[in-house]
This record gives sequence, structure tokens and C-alpha cells, in this order.
Amino acid sequence: MIEKIIKRVLNEEFNKSMRLLEDVEISDELKYHLDNNLTLNENVFRIYSDSYFNLINEVRELYQYGYIHLNSDDRWLVESDLGKSVILENGEVVWLDAPIEIEEPLTEMKHRGKNVRLNSPFRTPGGPKKFAVYVKSPGGNVKKVTFGDPNLRVRNASKARAKSFRARHKCDQKKDRTKAGYWACNVSRYRKKLGLKSSRSW
Repeated sequence: MIEKIIKRVLNEEFNKSMRLLEDVEISDELKYHLDNNLTLNENVFRIYSDSYFNLINEVRELYQYGYIHLNSDDRWLVESDLGKSVILENGEVVWLDAPIEIEEPLTEMKHRGKNVRLNSPFRTPGGPKKFAVYVKSPGGNVKKVTFGDPNLRVRNASKARAKSFRARHKCDQKKDRTKAGYWACNVSRYRKKLGLKSSRSW
């Protein structure tokens, strides 16, 4: 009996696809993902587009009501602030927990005499860390944040390794873009730019 329960729990935990637990009305976009056994991490829409966020928010609402089964990676996504937004005083909508696309002239600022692009991670072959990113500090200055061990590979393609990394580094608490921990936990969002293979949340 206990063996069957353990087997069922493990199967549910590592089941790749999303699964509806109740007969509820869903969008055509979510139905497509369910019909094709796609996870939320395999969102087919352009990253950070309205459709991308709409799907995350739809799944988040279903999850909060207990209407959908998610694997551990997808649960991490809906339990974060990704897809939530705030409206600034000037009426601009800013998505939370996603790289901010800042209009000129703030997409580039000067750092030690040269123009640098903000919120755009890049590799640093010369070290001392694997990656770096320029961000604007609360005081208005530009800060270079370095992160990632240059001697280690990003192995977030492994569910077990990704889950262990998020737990060790408390990624659910990393919200400050001026800290290395935030960028280390969210490095997979820049997978194409950084040449990473997996889109799995890290």
C-alpha cells in the first residue's frame, strides 16, 4: 500500500506535462499545450510577450484553485511573480520578475567611461565569474554584477539538479536585480543569448 502511494506521488511529481484535475473552461492556448503534452516551461509563445504572460497567469489561477496538476518546475513558475504587473505613475505597465525593457536613453548607460547595456547578461571568458550583467542601482548608478562559477556548467536540463539548485539558493526569495543570486536563479531566461541548452527554470 505504502509502495503504491510513493509510486503515485513520484509519478505525479515528475510527470512532465500539465494535467487538468477538473472539467473547467480554458483558453485555446492552454488547450494546445495540454493536447501536445507541453509544460508551462515549454510555453510556445515569444518569451515575455502578452500571450506568454497570459498563459502563465491562466495556469496560475487554475493552480490556486486546485484545478490543474503541475510538475515541480511549473509550480516554481506560477509561485513566482512572473506574469504579474504594476502600472507606473506615467501609465507604463511593467511586468514583475522579468527583465525590464527600458526605453532610451536608459537601455544604455555609462560605466567607467563606456556605454553598457542594462539588464542584459553576457559571458565573461576572462572571469572571475562565468557571467556578468550591468544593472541600475537604487542610487541611480550603474553596477556590474558577476555570477556563476566559471568551473561549473549550467546543468538545469536535469530536473533533479535544477530543483536542488533552487532549494539551496532559495531562488523563490531572490527578487533584487542588483544581487548575483537573482541573476544566477534566472539565468535560463537568457538561454539563447548565453548559449544555454535548456529553458528549464533554474
